[in-house]
Amino acid sequence: MEPPKDERLRTPRAAGMAGAVFAVLLAAAIVLVRIAIPAGNAADAAVDPSQRWAVRVALEIVPFAGIFFLWFMGAVRAQVGEAEDRFIATVFLGSGLVFVATMFGAGAAAGTVLNETQPSGFGRHFAYTMMTTYALRMAAVFIFTTSTIGHRLGVFPRPLAVFGYLAGLVLLVVGSGMPWSELLFPAWALAVSIHMLRVGFRESHPARGAE
Repeated sequence: MEPPKDERLRTPRAAGMAGAVFAVLLAAAIVLVRIAIPAGNAADAAVDPSQRWAVRVALEIVPFAGIFFLWFMGAVRAQVGEAEDRFIATVFLGSGLVFVATMFGAGAAAGTVLNETQPSGFGRHFAYTMMTTYALRMAAVFIFTTSTIGHRLGVFPRPLAVFGYLAGLVLLVVGSGMPWSELLFPAWALAVSIHMLRVGFRESHPARGAE
């Protein structure tokens, strides 16, 4: 049975709002970590004791970013509906869930190291590797699959799809080698969210001339 029209129209708004909140929270967490570790390899750099507050705040933000990301992911999948390709949908779900799991794991590891009086090199490298080697690359796969779904269904305009492919490529190939490159993921999520909010607004408030 097909859901009522007004229920379907709520989905893009929910996805857009959740994605926007996720993008802001993740970007804030990344910026806070960069404040504490401004340059160089974060796995080898020591956190300035006067800047530990920034890392602690970032770690408090990460769980909420993950929650809103799951909502965003579920709402986007609901919008696709019966038109989804099973192969792409499986990669979409898998990459999104693995991204959240690795992000949470990296956050937990970083929190443990931060609470130590003399943090071990292993702990720093573990948290850094979890975030840059695994989480960022899963984010790249998620961007690729979402952009592919959006492009095939005509949900995303061509510039947004191209931006997604470029952002995913940078995260997949460059990763941690380029400082601040991790901000590409929240930037892409924000761009998708704004697009979906605009689409939802137009559908729920059609032009008077079309009535």
